[in-house]
Amino acid sequence: MLNRRSLRIKVMQNLFALQQCKDANYELCLENIGEAFLPDLNSMEVQDKAALNAQKKTATKLFEKAFGKGETSVDSDDEKIKKTVNAAFLFYAKQSKKDTDFFRTSLISEIEKIYDQYISVLSLATAFAELAEADKKVSHKNFVQNTWIKALQKNEELKKNALKMGRHWQDKLDRVKLWFRDVVRQDNEYLNYLDKKSPSADDQKKFANHLFKKVILGKTVINEHFEEEVLRWAEDKEIVRGLIEKTIKSYDPDTMPNGIALHTLSINWEEDKEFIEILYKATADLDGEYKTLIANNTRNWEVDRLPLTDRMILEMSIAEFLNFPNIPVKVTINEYIELAKNYSTPKSRQFINGILDVIAKELQDNGTLKKSGRGLMDNK
Repeated sequence: MLNRRSLRIKVMQNLFALQQCKDANYELCLENIGEAFLPDLNSMEVQDKAALNAQKKTATKLFEKAFGKGETSVDSDDEKIKKTVNAAFLFYAKQSKKDTDFFRTSLISEIEKIYDQYISVLSLATAFAELAEADKKVSHKNFVQNTWIKALQKNEELKKNALKMGRHWQDKLDRVKLWFRDVVRQDNEYLNYLDKKSPSADDQKKFANHLFKKVILGKTVINEHFEEEVLRWAEDKEIVRGLIEKTIKSYDPDTMPNGIALHTLSINWEEDKEFIEILYKATADLDGEYKTLIANNTRNWEVDRLPLTDRMILEMSIAEFLNFPNIPVKVTINEYIELAKNYSTPKSRQFINGILDVIAKELQDNGTLKKSGRGLMDNK
């Protein structure tokens, strides 16, 4: 199931991709400026290459300097330089807005598709069971009659969702058959389970968990298929695995007509969606003064020279400090320290911790950081 940490990871990944696009847009601006001062080969007039080259250098320096200061336009006595540089700024703004909107939209759809992956994994287990039942050469009785697998096969909600989302595997039967033959039937735990004379309820539950954890989501070609299909499967898999575990634990034929319950991706998706959108937008649009605040507290490091992941983490932290009054400062700091630990350099955890402590105190002292409700907890 989704939690705030997994949501922060998703936001960070998309902000990381956005920044890479912005960096590429910046380089395109420089290319456009350079091309504007190339000799016109179609002109009948003699081209002054030295003068054009001088204009190019002046325009490039003017753009770089203004961009570094966060400005969005320039003035110049040379009309061509002024027009070219300002056109580059317009190009950058237009492309960056397009990229920002794209990653905001893809961020939401990317998270929502995790539920599709969950349905896909559950459906794959039922597809294996159908192949096992059709196999006349080997008895797969224990698998076919596994209480948990049968409950999934009978679950109408799973059938409906698999059909609706196109996650039923009917269009990939040849691949599923190969996996069943080369992976499932070769698995030692599977073979040992088939040999049991009368598997207990505990045996059946353990096998169901093993099938999902080690066979489908383990180090097999099946998992490799998901890696190829899903851009960020490494993170998504852990969420899917958690949903699968809750599904297996939910089995209770006495209280549920289907015997087993599918789980939702989020307890409150609208609330989580709002968190994602605010955090993404607030970080993407973070005011230059806060980037300066980071620079002033990074031991003379320029912000643009920080590892991109560290920069994203620091900017996200400040955005969260400022836009979520109900989240305690220490909670925010601890969450981003964990992100640094898992996604950045070995020294980043300590570095991020020290910088955020100082920045949080400074924001509190100048009255910028205001917390309320639960956000007041543990902020001393």
